[in-house]
Amino acid sequence: MQTIGIKPSSSGGSEDGPAESPSGTDASYLLAGAGVVAGGAGLILALSGADSPLRGPLALFFLLAAPGAAFAVALRGLDPWARILTSAAGAVAVVMLVAQGMLATHRWSVSGGVLAVGALSVLAFLLQWGARFRKRTGKSR
Repeated sequence: MQTIGIKPSSSGGSEDGPAESPSGTDASYLLAGAGVVAGGAGLILALSGADSPLRGPLALFFLLAAPGAAFAVALRGLDPWARILTSAAGAVAVVMLVAQGMLATHRWSVSGGVLAVGALSVLAFLLQWGARFRKRTGKSR
């Protein structure tokens, strides 16, 4: 008979030095934090109308990163490269649809576009969070 179990990890620290992160999660957390800071700075610079040379690039980063992150959260089951490609395409589509809608209704403004993309991204995050919360509470009953 075969026993199925979880093997203890052998990636613990040794006498030579501290244990290294097996999957590079420290670097990914650092990169995600830097992205959040850059996106937040882009949002603030775009809404404040500051005359900074970083306003354009950081606002563009926010416009692509916020919906891209929302799509990436929704597509957790995909392969990492497929998830990156799909979330990037979805982010571009959201930004283009917001711009097209604002142009069609003659309500174009930079701050309005940034707020609309941000609001749609927050809405997508909240919908994903609500769906996960419902799954967890449904399983415990």
